[in-house]
Amino acid sequence: MRLLPAALATAALLATASCGGSDGTVEAAAQERLDVTVGFYPYEFVAARVGGDDVSITNLTQPGGEPHDLELSPRQVASLQETDLVLYTAGFQPAVDEAVEQSANDRSLDLLTAVDLLAGSDEHGHEEEGEHAEEGEHTDEGGSDPHVWLDPARLATIGDAVAERLGEIDPDRAGDYSRRATELRLELEELDGELREGLAGCARTEIVTSHDAFGYLAEAYGLEQVPLAGLSPEDEASPKRLAEVARYAKENGVTTIFFEELVSPKVAESLAREVGATAQALNPLESPPAQGDYLTEMRANLQTLRTALDCP
Repeated sequence: MRLLPAALATAALLATASCGGSDGTVEAAAQERLDVTVGFYPYEFVAARVGGDDVSITNLTQPGGEPHDLELSPRQVASLQETDLVLYTAGFQPAVDEAVEQSANDRSLDLLTAVDLLAGSDEHGHEEEGEHAEEGEHTDEGGSDPHVWLDPARLATIGDAVAERLGEIDPDRAGDYSRRATELRLELEELDGELREGLAGCARTEIVTSHDAFGYLAEAYGLEQVPLAGLSPEDEASPKRLAEVARYAKENGVTTIFFEELVSPKVAESLAREVGATAQALNPLESPPAQGDYLTEMRANLQTLRTALDCP
């Protein structure tokens, strides 16, 4: 009987050690995760799919926030000194550009450098000279269109670039990042096929938009974007431009004027009333959707476009 207390004490010590070891293992696993910071939602989606449980992601833009207008707190800027990788779009969020230059220039990836770019439209809605910009060439104003994520094929290429960079930082798990990027590519290729099939043979191909945000979507699926204003949602359409688009909408039987979520619909609604059309939101995926993810919201965009364009 004298052995029982000793045996119980030994068991208790072993149990305590086991619990402590488990906590330590969990903590160690958490510490091994790479810290990835992203400018806004589409790249949070990519980082989560490619990084999986091996990364911890911080999105600098809060849900519902307009990414163009982002202002960073001192704490957010300071956090970039500790992150392993910043995924961003140069020229799209000036505050992020400045913070990256100050704190993470050697630990950042400008995702526009991974794909070929389209030129943005000028103040009159006409495309800048040259159908495409050189890969990675973009400027803040009147340069290349940064909305590359609205083309699933380009987003898949961005996923590959993210996997490659994560693999360089974390060689032991490079294969895992590459595998997940391949899985993401397959999902995006499936989405691309649905968009191609769903937008084929439509009665109309013209999409009138509040500003020049859907150029990649239009180019990929045989649509013609007619923007009221330029690349930034802060751009305002001139009276002359409004008159031009109103005339175009009437001549081409446009039934829907699209405005972006997170942006005031007033101009689109006014134009829609003038031409006898309907104003409808089209999601540029710059902020997390209320439900689902990039894939589900792009499919919702597809249904919106099919209705507006009278697709079979």
